[in-house]
Amino acid sequence: MKQALTDLQARDLQHVWHPCSQMKDYEQFPPIVIKSGEGVWLYDENGNRYLDAVSSWWVNLFGHANKRISQALSEQAFTLEHVIFANFTHEPAVKVAEKLVALTPPGLNKVFFADNGSASIEVALKMSFQYHMQTGKTQKKRFLALTDAYHGETLGALSVGGVDLYNEVYQPLLLDTVRAQGPDCFRCPFQDKPDSCQAQCIHYIEKELEAHHEGITAIIIEPLIQAAAGMKMYPALYLKKLRELCTSYDVHLIADEVAVGFGRTGTLFACEQAGISPDFMCLSKGLTGGYLPLSVVLTTDEIYDAFYDEYGTMKAFLHSHSYTGNTLACRVALEVLTMFEEEDYIELVQQKGDVMRKLAIEAFSHLPYVGEYRQIGLVGAIELVADLLSKEPLPGEERIGYQIYQRALAKGLLIRPLGNILYFMPPYVISEEEMRFMIETTRQTIETFFAEREEKVCSSDQQHSLL
Repeated sequence: MKQALTDLQARDLQHVWHPCSQMKDYEQFPPIVIKSGEGVWLYDENGNRYLDAVSSWWVNLFGHANKRISQALSEQAFTLEHVIFANFTHEPAVKVAEKLVALTPPGLNKVFFADNGSASIEVALKMSFQYHMQTGKTQKKRFLALTDAYHGETLGALSVGGVDLYNEVYQPLLLDTVRAQGPDCFRCPFQDKPDSCQAQCIHYIEKELEAHHEGITAIIIEPLIQAAAGMKMYPALYLKKLRELCTSYDVHLIADEVAVGFGRTGTLFACEQAGISPDFMCLSKGLTGGYLPLSVVLTTDEIYDAFYDEYGTMKAFLHSHSYTGNTLACRVALEVLTMFEEEDYIELVQQKGDVMRKLAIEAFSHLPYVGEYRQIGLVGAIELVADLLSKEPLPGEERIGYQIYQRALAKGLLIRPLGNILYFMPPYVISEEEMRFMIETTRQTIETFFAEREEKVCSSDQQHSLL
């Protein structure tokens, strides 16, 4: 049954094409019109509120309408909103670059600005390729990426992604990428346990490097969490071994920390947990605390030096965006980085992560359709399965995660699913009381949904037996 639309909903559906959506779904489930936000809460035009358990696609760190960040943005808007970033610069960009170099792993001394996560991936791919062309390694023309990887939705980023939902239709347009089996700790082919895992699955990458390293320019990876794949988590040892392989085979390592950077995993950057420095680090999302689009690529002096020459050599990196180094976005990023310096948000994330893990295990461990609850830092994921022993996935065509998402919204909770994986990635300002609401509401919604689903199955079976 179609819902009666408000004026704004009707006007939205007349002209707006929403991302990651089958727009026909909106006939039955129209977009919710959000009027305001505060802390972890979003408020719609009817006065209903929703706990934003996914940080509005993983970008919000310090809560909606954060007074400190809003004040910094307002002050900058009355001073300078934007300036061309070729042959010009400004203080917010310089300070952001200085702080990022100081905070990221050693050796990442150069900062290139872009405007979103996908764009940062494109920059890193192009830089790596051009570096090898300009240092005489002209055979290096391919990238190695993992199965189930997600790196964005521009064509280059899709080429190194491995989620068919996003890639399949564009396959004829994509780069010829070498693909290696990625880590899958929930369904580990080696039957390893997380506390004793020796990252044997790195063998899959090593095998591909042995065969193709002469033609590979870089390996790209999401450190510790393959997010869009369903929050698939793996140990830091895997990253450490990967860094060693990249060095051994003269292949760049691109760390896509767009989703996991800025404290999400319990350290400021996920690579820290492995004690490694990549050749490129891509950052976005939390960089501006959820306020404005901005991304950066950090790289080494060695890579930078391969582009530094007289103009006539044509070795410059000729890549740009109109809003490169946008002043407003940089000023907001500067405030976010300053907040990390002035307050121990990393310890806060670790403490709240411990609370969330305890509450989640108590809530979900006994549920018959929860195959696993996994967590790193303040990122938690519930994997729903058809059978606990076999770990058989639930049928995708039922869109069970989507149905649970809809029901949770009716209870005031935003937990947008990844297929049949539900996840939590809340802003760091979430209180224990709000966390309890988030987890308890999720538990109740899962239990109610599956109870009703069982009733429907039983009713259907009875009807068939009478025929």
